Amino acid sequence: MNYKDIITIEPGKRGGKPCIRGMRITVYDVLDYLASGMTHQEILKAFPYLQEEDILACLSYAADRERTTLAIEK
Repeated sequence: MNYKDIITIEPGKRGGKPCIRGMRITVYDVLDYLASGMTHQEILKAFPYLQEEDILACLSYAADRERTTLAIEK
């Protein structure tokens, strides 16, 4: 799975934040739910239009962004 096939960035949508499949739910929304303790299953139940691959894409995007940020700082 390549997160670039799932995560989209559109300047006019949610202030240009990375979203899932062009929807209005952002990567940050999903990461915040996970950080608050929600399980994948709870997120999928609360947002039935999401898929497991969407959650994994958010995690992959965050990991890639962290790697990129660390590389720039060095």
